[in-house]
Amino acid sequence: MDDLDPPETFTAFSGPKRLAHGSWPEVSSAAQQAARAGLSHIVVLSDLSGETRDFEAGHASPPQKPARGRPKLGVTAREVTLLPRHWDWLAQQPGGASAALRRLVEAARKTSEADPRAAQAAIHRAMTTLAGDLPGYEEALRALYALNTAGLEAIVCSWPDDVATYLAALSRRLGPLP
Repeated sequence: MDDLDPPETFTAFSGPKRLAHGSWPEVSSAAQQAARAGLSHIVVLSDLSGETRDFEAGHASPPQKPARGRPKLGVTAREVTLLPRHWDWLAQQPGGASAALRRLVEAARKTSEADPRAAQAAIHRAMTTLAGDLPGYEEALRALYALNTAGLEAIVCSWPDDVATYLAALSRRLGPLP
């Protein structure tokens, strides 16, 4: 993880009620306690991707980002075909070709994370999990993909408070709209 990247956060729900929000250890622990207390329909969502995470014992860790520096494990060697001028440019970069390619890929990933389409996909996943059976769900999806935040908010505000608040917070990631 880059030192400037904020840590990933998670939110746990039991049905439409928010149980916890915060780091993975906090949220997975709260979800496990709620399950032991007999609450049902517990889901843990990644606030970044909108994907559900398994919080049960034995699965209580999120996917880890690689540490900085030279990786010891997990490196995959693959063939890359480039023109000679590309290899010449890569050879002149600090750290060599592999380090330059990693930097280029990370920069492209950060750019794509700022793309409204990535935020839309995350909101879509979270909305489907939390509100897929609520009235106005399809209309909310249409508003989401039309980047109609006012229309989205008008529909979502009639949903349970915790779900509406969570989806409204996620929708702020869409950024300024055209």
